[in-house]
Amino acid sequence: MRRVNCPQCGVKVEQVPWAEGNHSCCKVYRHFLASWARKLSWKETAECFNTSWDNVCRSVEWVVAYGLKRRDLGGVEAIGVDEVAYKKGHHYMTLVYQIDNKRKRLLAVIKNRKTESLEGFFKEMGTTWCSNIKVVCSDMWKPYLNVIADLLPAALNILDRFHIVKKLNEAVNKVRVEEVKNYKAKGYESLLTGSKFCFLKRPENLTVKQSEKLEDLLQYDYKSVRAYCHKEAFDAFWKYNSPHWAKWFLKKWCTRVMRSKLEPMKKFVKTLRNHEDLLMNYFKANKQYSSGVVEGLNLRVNLTMRKAYGYRSFDLMQVSLYHTLGDLPEPEFTHKFC
Repeated sequence: MRRVNCPQCGVKVEQVPWAEGNHSCCKVYRHFLASWARKLSWKETAECFNTSWDNVCRSVEWVVAYGLKRRDLGGVEAIGVDEVAYKKGHHYMTLVYQIDNKRKRLLAVIKNRKTESLEGFFKEMGTTWCSNIKVVCSDMWKPYLNVIADLLPAALNILDRFHIVKKLNEAVNKVRVEEVKNYKAKGYESLLTGSKFCFLKRPENLTVKQSEKLEDLLQYDYKSVRAYCHKEAFDAFWKYNSPHWAKWFLKKWCTRVMRSKLEPMKKFVKTLRNHEDLLMNYFKANKQYSSGVVEGLNLRVNLTMRKAYGYRSFDLMQVSLYHTLGDLPEPEFTHKFC
């Protein structure tokens, strides 16, 4: 490339269409490395193509910056909000996904799971974009619920079915653990030992051995057996189509559980009653939206982090997640690198 030493502007270098700035790689080669970095780890990509890790990293950053600048965020009607731990020691990040029928993609990776974190994202997107959101799927984390209620007043906030079932399973398991402790304190042996997954798994997913053990346990009047029966009865709640009858079933089920004298189960019922209106939104949205898509995308997030054996820098992890899950537009070239 020709260089000119201008008395007024200094040294200027001729621009070429296949490279830019101080990068040692041409654009097509950088795009080629970034494409493989989506399938392999950055280290493996560098080893396969006999280049440095820094070249792969800079290539991915360039492609992501290009895509974020040119992506179209219009027409988003349904989003999912969830948190994922990215490091040991309660270090969480907030993830915002598009989950409507048009597209499933990652919209934002935000450090922390505080009120200010999610609030800043929605304010950056603007009131017009927020007013077009019709459905939000989230868990019961209070900062998320407060921000969604304040900044997305027109959206139906659907509670995460996955987390509700998870909390119910935790309540059943607490009943079992407490009962086993009581039997051991009195010097008795209990058949409940080693029966954790017999109570937590769905009946169709039980192994032959677990199924036989559960059949034996159901013959006894254990507290854990009563808690398990309440858990299985609650599964009918998700099969209702009418919000009215779903609410009627929930009221009857909660009343029955509150009379059971099972403290962990009663605590779970109080949680349901505190979020009853949000729970009914699942039926008001005609059961078209659930947290299944969000959990599937969270799995891909965890696989991306595991593939790299973790990231020391949050910024690099953010770039990698956008690259893998953001469905970003990529530069087009007249030829491919091969």
